[in-house]
Amino acid sequence: MSLAAAGVVYGDIGTSPLYALRACFGPALGVAPTPANVIGVTSLVIWALLLVVTLKYVGLVLRADNRGEGGILALLALALRAVGPGRPMSGLLMALGLTGAGLFFGDGMITPAMSVLSAVEGLEVESPAFSSFVLPLTLVILVGLFMLQSRGSERVGRLFGPVMVVWFLVIGLLGAVQIAEQPGIVIAFDPRHGLTFLWRHGWAAFAVLGAVVLVVTGAEALYADIGHFGRTAIRLVWGLVVLPALLLNYLGQAALLLDNPGAAENPFFLLVPEWALLPMVLLAMAATVIASQAVISGVFSLSRQAMQLGYSPRLAIRHTSDEEEGQVYVPRANWWLLTGVIVLVVGFGNSNALASAYGVAVTGTMVVTSVLVMVVARLSWGWPLALCLGVGGGILAVDLVFFSANLLKVGSGGWFPLVVGAGMLLLMGTWRKGRAILARRLAEGALSLDQFIAQQKDSKTVIRVGGTAVYMTGVANNVPLALLHNLKHNKALHRRIIFLTVLIEDIPRVHGRDRIEVVALADGFYRLVLRYGFVQEPDVPRALRLCKALGLDFDLMDTSFFLGHETLVSGDQHEMPEWRERLFVVMSRSAVSATEFFRIPAGRVVELGAQIRL
Repeated sequence: MSLAAAGVVYGDIGTSPLYALRACFGPALGVAPTPANVIGVTSLVIWALLLVVTLKYVGLVLRADNRGEGGILALLALALRAVGPGRPMSGLLMALGLTGAGLFFGDGMITPAMSVLSAVEGLEVESPAFSSFVLPLTLVILVGLFMLQSRGSERVGRLFGPVMVVWFLVIGLLGAVQIAEQPGIVIAFDPRHGLTFLWRHGWAAFAVLGAVVLVVTGAEALYADIGHFGRTAIRLVWGLVVLPALLLNYLGQAALLLDNPGAAENPFFLLVPEWALLPMVLLAMAATVIASQAVISGVFSLSRQAMQLGYSPRLAIRHTSDEEEGQVYVPRANWWLLTGVIVLVVGFGNSNALASAYGVAVTGTMVVTSVLVMVVARLSWGWPLALCLGVGGGILAVDLVFFSANLLKVGSGGWFPLVVGAGMLLLMGTWRKGRAILARRLAEGALSLDQFIAQQKDSKTVIRVGGTAVYMTGVANNVPLALLHNLKHNKALHRRIIFLTVLIEDIPRVHGRDRIEVVALADGFYRLVLRYGFVQEPDVPRALRLCKALGLDFDLMDTSFFLGHETLVSGDQHEMPEWRERLFVVMSRSAVSATEFFRIPAGRVVELGAQIRL
């Protein structure tokens, strides 16, 4: 598990040495690589790793798992459960959580572009003649990576761990060799050098913090991958492999700058002996592809969680592994990501320019995570208020400093993740609110099951025909419109009628023993409720087969599924602005059909339409 975690969890943060220190001394920041500046910046880098990653994420955030699952939406569900429904604070937390999720989507675009581009730029160190090939080769690698997503990452994943272990050993060794020539660089462990740098350089040092945060990019993956690897493996590989390798490499790059300030142009690749430069570029390309794959897979998982928790329309999801539940492919998310990545690579042109866009997404998500974790610590773990304010306030202060420093880069590229985050927040918020309005419209004048069944007992005009009819309904106690339309036009009902409701709980998984609830109502009517967790996917035919143990046997060849097909139009009440209503209608039309989503045999489905005004 630790070997696998080294590849999947730490791919992003493990490739940060390619560009982080280089960005700190980039020409746009105007900080010269003098010995004092090099030691001060390196001290900030070291303590960012120790405070943000080791203390916050490895030490604290990993404790806040949602029944074994992590990620910003899983944390949001945990915090909302702790606060309780209907509280004023829940609306603010939901807005924060969705903002963090939106920024993560922006990070999913930036990470592949930044990582692969910075690795391919190593060719320029080999020879300036390769400069014209950097962008085309980067695009070829990225397009190939996204085109392979439909085949799944299971096979490639077996190589992730060994390749990244080799990567960490090599970068650690390169750093150690250079430290041996300049052992005085270890004084950077003294935090006073970082504080002195901040004090002396003022505003310029504040801007440098926006580049220093690049060393902790990928820290969210520590939390998001709890469900796959567990806390122990993630913590073990961080303490024994990743953190030592990163510290050695950053110190080695700093030692090189003490000897040769001109190496600030690309300190990572200039650490490498000339004879090993080309193999190192190839190894860096492999490592950055792994880092990109990890983030892309994270976006797929987040897309599925957003859909299951009610923040997104139904999306087509394909499983790419028969053994691992988390191995999924979301075609729509994949092609949107690829489009964004291509725009970023072509628009920014090099990794130094792209670094401006990178930090905003990362630090914004970090701020949201800190707030949500403190809510969980206070309300779920029972931490005293003083402890929450002390620990949470300190962590949040560091995050806000980094976030504020990155806001300085909004004009030079930092606007991109903010636009993506705002767009995703708008879409998820519109879908959530639109579904609530739609549920109220459907409930207006709805007939309760008890009333309907009582009416059918006395009815002499309705014919009962053989077979089983399954009517899907979002509200377990109301008669679905599809049944009323069928009865109105056909004047007949099946002898056995099942009112089926599929519920997605705010927990990762619902065990099989708790999934199915069957209630016999009367006269051949049954209520069937299926419960799934937000990382599980509903499979109605399979669940119906399991009902036999509960006394409800199904012959799918003698069962018809009746689904409502609502055509949404803007109404007169306008609980949302009219343009948001239209956006919700467009999102509804783009959703995958219930037949495909619930895996119902298409030949057994009858759809009955209705027009609903919002």
